[in-house]
Amino acid sequence: MRIDKAGWPFIASALVPASGLALLGVEWAAALLTLLAVFFVFFFRDPERQTPVDPRAVVSPADGRVLVAGVADPVAAPPGDWQQISIFLSPLDVHINRIPISGRVLKVEYTPGRFLAAYRWEAAAQNERNDVWIDHNGQTAVFRQVVGVLARRLVCRIRPGDEVRAGQRFGLMKFGSRMDVFLPAHVELLVRAGARVRSGETVVATW
Repeated sequence: MRIDKAGWPFIASALVPASGLALLGVEWAAALLTLLAVFFVFFFRDPERQTPVDPRAVVSPADGRVLVAGVADPVAAPPGDWQQISIFLSPLDVHINRIPISGRVLKVEYTPGRFLAAYRWEAAAQNERNDVWIDHNGQTAVFRQVVGVLARRLVCRIRPGDEVRAGQRFGLMKFGSRMDVFLPAHVELLVRAGARVRSGETVVATW
């Protein structure tokens, strides 16, 4: 199984002392650290996904449960008229983030903030986050990585000017978090609150 490179320092930080403790005969502590390493392997797993080839399809940028699907919260959304899809990731979900729609990266905007539980509505506007702006055929989409109580680190591997494609890996959020997607008002949403989605595969809207 592929493991994201951000996970190896965590895996090593558990396995190295586990090996030392095992050599010293402290088997219970070695076993606990080995279990922690197994969790890190599970958390940072990066499975292959089959992204639909339809250029009109907007795919989910994250695995998880849909919290919001509808008219955007004006407090949380960028200026303008948007529809919003918000996805909550539990620590058990795959945390690799993927591009929802092909285009060119206009800007990546980091905003420091709080660490509220990611499922709370205030989290979209108040928590630490990254906003990625994409130009898709002359129109703009925005997707947002949001940290939560456990997720305190954002990884974003794209930059302004990059040409990106739907389903492409671009980063991750460490240990439970949230993704918000803001789409133009004319885009047809295909998911509802409560639905389960898979990054790079589930079509959440049609452009």
